[in-house]
Amino acid sequence: MTADVWLAIPPDTIEGLPEGPNYRFWDGAEDFPADPADCVFYVVPYMKPGDVGVRPLPALSGVQVVQTLTAGIDSLEPGLKHLRPGVQVCNARGVHETSTAELALTLILASLRGVPDFVRAQGRGEWLGGVRPALADKNVLIVGYGAIGSAIEDRLVPFEVARVARVARSERTTARGPVHPLTDLPALLPQADVVVLVTPLTEATRGLAGADFLARMKDGALLVNVSRGPVVDTKALLTEVETGRITAALDVTDPEPLPREHPLWRAPGVLISPHVGGPTSAFLPRAKRLLVDQLTRFVNREPLRNVILTTGANGA
Repeated sequence: MTADVWLAIPPDTIEGLPEGPNYRFWDGAEDFPADPADCVFYVVPYMKPGDVGVRPLPALSGVQVVQTLTAGIDSLEPGLKHLRPGVQVCNARGVHETSTAELALTLILASLRGVPDFVRAQGRGEWLGGVRPALADKNVLIVGYGAIGSAIEDRLVPFEVARVARVARSERTTARGPVHPLTDLPALLPQADVVVLVTPLTEATRGLAGADFLARMKDGALLVNVSRGPVVDTKALLTEVETGRITAALDVTDPEPLPREHPLWRAPGVLISPHVGGPTSAFLPRAKRLLVDQLTRFVNREPLRNVILTTGANGA
């Protein structure tokens, strides 16, 4: 094989890449590293605006694999129509579970235990006592129970939660218990003290946490979003949190980045982190392992992992 592979991580920093391809580094710069027509395996730049990763797609006439370094592929969807049929699109399952689950737990604990209030009080030199909710004995609902949802549950169990309920697109059974379909949400939401959103952004989940969803949450419940901003209806969320009936911890928002004057910044009971669920010190080693494995499989003509869709199949 003498074709090009475009990597979003410098190839000289990745040990174990298989011999054969010409490895080109492209992290979203204005100039492409080589002729896009020669690229057979394209790794989408990480943590770049969506239009950056899509830009080469119309010119990738010979590409066979598009590999993201994200759990979702929603940012690529506008450009998939430019790819010829038969291109495999793969996500980064196995890369982000650890970091995203850590942040989800951090947001839950920080919100319940009032850490933002303590930080503000520290700036005032104020000793802010009082009783705060614990995570122990709480009912937690995970909406979008895939690899990241499972990793979140791994970290919840030692905190002695009363119950974890799981929801995904389709019903199934796991070693830990049942996974409910999305249609069960109306019955599950009123029972949850903490609702964690970790679902992919699709047409079915866009605006999932809207006015009806939020109204069904119990008084005093916490909504945590570590999925994508548009999964939550921002206007509906503002209506709820401004009454103080529920609280929220958001790693993603709609719009994003959140404009300086947006009311969500100052809404009561809302903790915001700037979409940092994935980019941690845990990212690079896991991303490199994924790329080495995928490229070894590609060179050896073995089945790839994490294939989300194949263009031209089932309307993709």
